[in-house]
Amino acid sequence: MRRVILGILLALSFFAVAGVASTGAHTSTRQWAVISFTEPVLIRGSILMGRYLVVHDDERMAKGEPCTSIYLFDRETGPKSLEVEFMCVPKQKALTDKTTFQVRRHPGIEISQVVEYQFAGDEEAHGVPIR
Repeated sequence: MRRVILGILLALSFFAVAGVASTGAHTSTRQWAVISFTEPVLIRGSILMGRYLVVHDDERMAKGEPCTSIYLFDRETGPKSLEVEFMCVPKQKALTDKTTFQVRRHPGIEISQVVEYQFAGDEEAHGVPIR
């Protein structure tokens, strides 16, 4: 039991408090949010459904590295496995008060594809490259 509690505290200290993350949070280099996909979605070739931690890292983006990481997220134990990561395409947009994911349906495909996301309280959206 102590190991589980220590693991949870360690995971939360890395990604900050889950309550803050659920509405979106921003540090000097990272933004994150815990989100739920209630229907399957396609992101960079991966099909996701359920609860995930989405992290954007400005330092990694500046280095030309994948700056968006999406982790499977468990309410009790925190972030789990890395499901997908990619280099986003930043774009200025109007300020939003909630984290949003824009999806698109392609003809002949039954699953929505995530094409862009934006964190609450931010004026920058993050495009998801198709390939």
